[in-house]
Amino acid sequence: MIKEVLSDTDDRMSKTIDSLRHDLLKIRTGRASPALVEELMVDYYGMPTPLQQLAAISVPEAQQLLIRPYSAKDIASIERAIATSELGLNPNNDGKQIRLNFPSLTEERRRDLVKMVSRRAEEARVSVRNVRRDAINDLRSFEKESMISEDELHQGQELVQQKTDAYIKRVDDIIKDKEAEIMTI
Repeated sequence: MIKEVLSDTDDRMSKTIDSLRHDLLKIRTGRASPALVEELMVDYYGMPTPLQQLAAISVPEAQQLLIRPYSAKDIASIERAIATSELGLNPNNDGKQIRLNFPSLTEERRRDLVKMVSRRAEEARVSVRNVRRDAINDLRSFEKESMISEDELHQGQELVQQKTDAYIKRVDDIIKDKEAEIMTI
């Protein structure tokens, strides 16, 4: 019983870490990254479709993304999706491909990005704590139903707390690295 709860807890907490890493890929650090636009939704014949399904995305230079649509007819809708997104980038279209130039980040913008990263870190910590709460509630219900003893309940709670502490430390380490990356000029 306890092993199943711990396994489920570990699985859910690792998914939180994976989600955090995926979200942080989308935060710009002054370098161009295809992850910034891959999942940008483009209106493709009335259906929202991720950009990565409509075009090849490459990084020809450190400050530039090159988007080559598979069909030249899609350039206008891709350009519109980029222009209306939160990226704050101006797409340059030459008829066959779209170039996105990334300007250098200002000190103020870097601080704003660090705040955004900190908010996302807090969301991840809350998610890890919610998983802990669910696991402890499961253990308590097992104890009430006499499936485990009170000693096993306490032992299980300690193990869940140890997992929680380890995952919170992982979140902190990931965020510390991302903040350093953002603040590096």
